[in-house]
Amino acid sequence: MKHGYEAMSTFIHGLKPGYLQLKKCSLALLLSTLANDTLAAASPESLAHAVMLRDRAMAGSTAMQIVTSLTTEVGPRLAGSEAEARARDWALALLNEKGFANVRNEPFEMDAWRRHAEGAEILAPFPQPLAVTALGGSVPTAKSGMTAELVLFETLDDLKRARPESVEGRIAYVSHAMQRTQDGSSYGYFNEARTAGPSIAAGKGAVGYLIRSVGTDSHRFPHTGSLRYDADAPRIPALALSNPDADQIERIAAGGEQIRIKMNVDSSAVPAAQSGNVIAEIPGRERPDEIVVIGAHLDSWDLGTGAVDDGAGVGITTAAMELIKEAGLAPRRTIRLVLWGAEEVGLLGARAYRERHAASLEQHVMGSESDFGGGRVWKVTADSKTEQGDQLFADIAAVLARIGVAPGSDDLPGGGPDLYPLIAAGVPTLRLHQDGRDYFDLHHTADDTVDKLDAASLDQNVAAFAVFAWLIADSHVSFRGVGASDP
Repeated sequence: MKHGYEAMSTFIHGLKPGYLQLKKCSLALLLSTLANDTLAAASPESLAHAVMLRDRAMAGSTAMQIVTSLTTEVGPRLAGSEAEARARDWALALLNEKGFANVRNEPFEMDAWRRHAEGAEILAPFPQPLAVTALGGSVPTAKSGMTAELVLFETLDDLKRARPESVEGRIAYVSHAMQRTQDGSSYGYFNEARTAGPSIAAGKGAVGYLIRSVGTDSHRFPHTGSLRYDADAPRIPALALSNPDADQIERIAAGGEQIRIKMNVDSSAVPAAQSGNVIAEIPGRERPDEIVVIGAHLDSWDLGTGAVDDGAGVGITTAAMELIKEAGLAPRRTIRLVLWGAEEVGLLGARAYRERHAASLEQHVMGSESDFGGGRVWKVTADSKTEQGDQLFADIAAVLARIGVAPGSDDLPGGGPDLYPLIAAGVPTLRLHQDGRDYFDLHHTADDTVDKLDAASLDQNVAAFAVFAWLIADSHVSFRGVGASDP
């Protein structure tokens, strides 16, 4: 028996270009062709609409226009700042203008951090300035800065094993050997040097902390990102060096010279700052209380304009919602767009969303976030615990195969950082894996600007998100394995 997607695809691609409006006669023929197919979890009509959405997105979407607007009219959007508030206003205006339902901001309070100034230089043996940036959350130095000898560690594990007397009173420097990968898998491991390193060093008596930027570029653009101070260790100032500057320090050290560093951080804490999650919906026509979540995070770091991280995700998921709405489609379930606030400083918006919507999380059918730049989607995975869920995942993968997306596991939780709190609460997820081989060249740097994005790649992402969101929202399928809805 021919699979429903194959039969439907044969018909669709036989039509003349531009004739994908699914007029009544075409739709009747599609339904007749697929009437006897018992393999697909999605209905023939829903599959046909998914193909139409895919092809319209590939012909051009509004994703690049949206991310260009955000990064131009708002710019950097540090969590809890006035700029992040302007980004929420921008998002509310945009989503209302596009005619989505239930557009709103869901505010929450947070402790914010501000960068004012930063710097570092080698005083001896070879005086020269260094390209650095303060890690997010770093405490300040004294106004006059701080000067100390440098002690070098090739890895974070070497610092962990070091005797306290070798570190005490010095600035600890930690290197690493992070490599570029398509899926970004090296980041999670090497990132511990940034998040946990300062407190590990402070616990051994260090007075300051320097890290080779957690990135894969060779430019003098240092990478910022959050640190996490341990409550049991002193809080010391922490900076990231650009990779070429880290190379310079290691060259000097290789010659046996003792290095003396001056570093300066001017920062401040802002208690009880405001952030929020911006939400919009396409309400479900049959089961409006059942939710399919897509989204991205609205905040960014303050060095670049946050185009790659995560203006691209904002553009992709908003454009996918717009595509479904503009096609006049009404899914059975509600599709909810969430633009999370304060992701960069600890998934604060995601945690606030889980707390606010705790009573309805069992009705969250599935979620996915776009938060890995603008590279093309190359693989799809999902977290399904039912046979029908597995089949619907196969239907999604079949529609996406024509735009270069390969199917992966149907038993793999993921979906993006802001989905982690929902995963912990039992919400199934789907992940559209993007090609991230250059993502950590730009991530959290001043070089994260809109010129790095490619409109055609964004359109392919829009196609993938629109197909996924539509097919799941227009189904009765449960992925949870218990309490499954009737087909």
